[in-house]
Amino acid sequence: MKPLPVSLPADLAGVRIHLVGAKGTGVCALAELLVGAGAAVSGSDVEDIFYTDEVLAAIGVPVHPFSQENVGRRLDLVIHSAAYRPDTHPEIIRAHELGIPVMTYPEALGSLSSSRDSSGICGVHGKTTTTAMAGILARSLRLPAAVLVGSAVGAFGGRSTLTLGGELLIAETCEYRRHFLCYKPRRIVLTSVEPDHQDYYPDYESIALAFVEYLSLLPSRGIVVYCSDDPGATDVWNRASLVRPDLRGIPYGFQADGPFGLESYRVKDERGVFGLRGLEAEWRVRIPGRHIALDATAAIALCAAIIADRNGTLDIEAALGREELASMAAALESFTGSRRRSEVLGEAGGVLFMDDYGHHPTAIRKTLAGLREFYPGRRLVVDFMSHTCSRTRALLDDFATSFGDADLAVLHRIYPSAREAPDPGMTGRVLFDRAVEAGANAAYFEEPLDAFPSLNEGLRPGDLFVTMGAGDNWRLGKALFEAFSGADPTKGSR
Repeated sequence: MKPLPVSLPADLAGVRIHLVGAKGTGVCALAELLVGAGAAVSGSDVEDIFYTDEVLAAIGVPVHPFSQENVGRRLDLVIHSAAYRPDTHPEIIRAHELGIPVMTYPEALGSLSSSRDSSGICGVHGKTTTTAMAGILARSLRLPAAVLVGSAVGAFGGRSTLTLGGELLIAETCEYRRHFLCYKPRRIVLTSVEPDHQDYYPDYESIALAFVEYLSLLPSRGIVVYCSDDPGATDVWNRASLVRPDLRGIPYGFQADGPFGLESYRVKDERGVFGLRGLEAEWRVRIPGRHIALDATAAIALCAAIIADRNGTLDIEAALGREELASMAAALESFTGSRRRSEVLGEAGGVLFMDDYGHHPTAIRKTLAGLREFYPGRRLVVDFMSHTCSRTRALLDDFATSFGDADLAVLHRIYPSAREAPDPGMTGRVLFDRAVEAGANAAYFEEPLDAFPSLNEGLRPGDLFVTMGAGDNWRLGKALFEAFSGADPTKGSR
C-alpha cells in the first residue's frame, strides 16, 4: 500500500525531524531552514567528513552513522535524501514500521514552497550560480526571502542558505529524476536545456519534456525567465507557452529582445563588464565567463519580477529605480562565487589554483573560454575527471573537443556512480585517446593523485591550474596548492 502524501507542518516550532543523508548539500541546506523555523533536527549519514559537517555542527544538528537505532517513536517526521531507496535503507524502513511520516528531500522542499511566494531556478547548467546571485541581490533589495542553493556560498557565510525573511522562497531546483516537479513556484528561471543524466533521460526529448512539465506547473500568469541564447531553453519555453498561453515569458541573453538583453560585454581589470538594454546601470562580475554574465542577468530579471509582483504591476522594467540598481550593482560586483564554481583556492608560487564543478562538455567549454578571456597571459592547465560512464559515452565526442582553450588537459579514470552499472567498454583512457585525436594536448593518469609528481614539477609561475568535474580530483588541486604554499616540506623553497 502506497503511503499517504505528507506535508510539512505550517508551524515547525518544536517539531522533531530526522534527516537521513544529512550531509548532502541539499539536505544540509534544508536543515538550516528547518532549524531556523524552530524545528528540533537530528541527522544521520556516512562517517566520511564533508564541508557540511561543520555547518551541521554550527546549527546544532547532531549527526550519527546510519543505524535504525536513530529512528525512534519520539520523532514526528523523517526526511531522506532522494539518493536512498525507502525499501532498502534501514532507517526509512524503521520509520515506516513505527508509522512515522516519511518524505523525500524534494517533497519537503516542495511542501515548504507551497506555503510561500516561491521562485524556482532550474537548468542543466548555471542554476547554482544564478540562485546564489539571486540571493545576494535579494539581500541588497531587502526582500524578505529565504534562499536555498546547491552549494556553499561565501556571501552566505559559507552556508547554502540565506534567511532574510519568511515571505519568499528562492531555491535551486533539480531536474534529475524529475525532482523539481515537487516544487510549487510562482516563477521559474530556466537557464539551459540539453542532454544530460543519461541514466534517466535517454535523449534530448525526454529531458525537454520534463522541463516543459515543470513550467506547466506554474499558476495562472506565472512567470518564466528564460535564456534566449540557449536553444534548449528557448525550445522548452516555446513548447510550454503553447500548452499554457497565459504564462508570461521574460527572455534574457545576448540575443534577447527587451530590457534584459546583454550588450557591450568586455573584460576589464579581471571583471566581466556589461550593460542591459532596459536598465541604466553598468554591471560588473568578478567570475570569469560570458555565461556568468548570463547567470547574473537571470538573477537580476528574477528579482525585478518579484518586486513587480509585490508592487502589483506588470511593468517589470520599471520595478527597479536608481537606488535599487546601484545597490544591486554593488552587490553583484562583490559576489565571489560558490563552492566548486570557478572557486579560487589561492595563488602560490606564482600559480593560480582554481576548482570547478563543470562536468558537462558545454560547461567545460564555457568555463575554459571564460578563464582564457580573463587571464590571457597565463598558461591554462586543466585537470578533468569525467563522472558516470553513461554521460561520458553519450557525449564522448563533445567531451573530446571541449578542451580547446586549455594548453594542457590532464585526464583520469571515470568517476563512477552508484546509480548505474559498470561499463567496461567506457573508460577514462577511451576519453583521453579521443581527446588526443581531436587535437588536445593531453596527459593521462589513472588516479588523480598519480599526476601529483608530474604537475608538482611541471607547473610554473604564471600558470592557471584548474580542477574540473564531479569526481574527487579536487583532492589533486588541494594537494598541489598546499605543496606550492609550502605546506609540503618536500616542496623545498617553491
